[in-house]
Amino acid sequence: MVDIEDITRRTRDNCHISDARYAGNYTMCIFLLKMREYYRWEQRLPFDVQLPREQLGDWLVQREALWNEVEENDYHSLPLPEPVDPLDSTTVNARLIPEGYIYSSGFGVFGKPHFFLGQLQRNEIVEGNTLYVVGDELARDLVAPPAMSQGNTIFIRRESVKRFMWERIEQWQWSGRKERAMTYAVSLYGDDNDLDKLLDVMTDNEINTMILHEIGEARVGRELGEAQQHWQDMVSTFASSRTEFLLRATRDIIADCNVTLPTLLDESNDAALHFYFANYSGMRKHLFPEMLDAYHQFLDHRSKQPLLELARVGAEQWQRKLDETVQNWTRSGSLEAEQISRILEAA
Repeated sequence: MVDIEDITRRTRDNCHISDARYAGNYTMCIFLLKMREYYRWEQRLPFDVQLPREQLGDWLVQREALWNEVEENDYHSLPLPEPVDPLDSTTVNARLIPEGYIYSSGFGVFGKPHFFLGQLQRNEIVEGNTLYVVGDELARDLVAPPAMSQGNTIFIRRESVKRFMWERIEQWQWSGRKERAMTYAVSLYGDDNDLDKLLDVMTDNEINTMILHEIGEARVGRELGEAQQHWQDMVSTFASSRTEFLLRATRDIIADCNVTLPTLLDESNDAALHFYFANYSGMRKHLFPEMLDAYHQFLDHRSKQPLLELARVGAEQWQRKLDETVQNWTRSGSLEAEQISRILEAA
């Protein structure tokens, strides 16, 4: 038997150390939004409960004081019962999965280490990938990605997916419900006056969409083969920069053109399709705005063909761009950020 309370405590400590070192990478606005969401999770407050301003302010002061104390600390090993490196998820999970728990650690945007521990809801093999769906989370850090993959292992965090659904609904409501794609998505999912039911329905369906995306990412990795390590080296080299976002967005576009969009269209999963384009923004929109044009054609003419054809062409186009970037990196041993931008942002 493992001491899950001790493992939870040490995982939380590692989350605090990571947050202390990397929280400063966010703009003040993004930081405060993430902290509000983190406070709600820690206090287990329902989504429809307004956060108490005074208590939230006190918590922010205490959390920043804690970060100042632990910022220089080393990450803690996990007792299983022998000490295990907290970044060795495989060894940790070999002990935890039989007990009904799942653990993950890895590096995200800005090179930030992420740790989480939760209850294992289900696991299965999908297209040669091991899929873990996580239920209640016992430990997490400031940033809680709803989905992530490590090699051929995919993690879907149900709590984080549901929280992301709620945040998008809240943004849509604040904006006067003017987002066309989001309005279509919510109308197909249910009634936003019954928030709990709506969130459950959305979460169940959108988990499937996230699984599709992660399968697509795994395919990109297999396509790269040995060059996968070179791609990871580039991401690490340009961590915390615009170039990192360019590289990640390119891979996202390929994954969605290969798997996510064709599957949603083939299955006529219109609710998920509308929600996908409600969130088509940032670097993906900058690099591949044509996809939004094809979506608008879909809305106006109810024809899937423009989207399907653009997904096919886009997958080939962006795979060539990614291959060219990685090949140039491999030949030279390095590339300047401007060189990567020229390849990926070429019209």
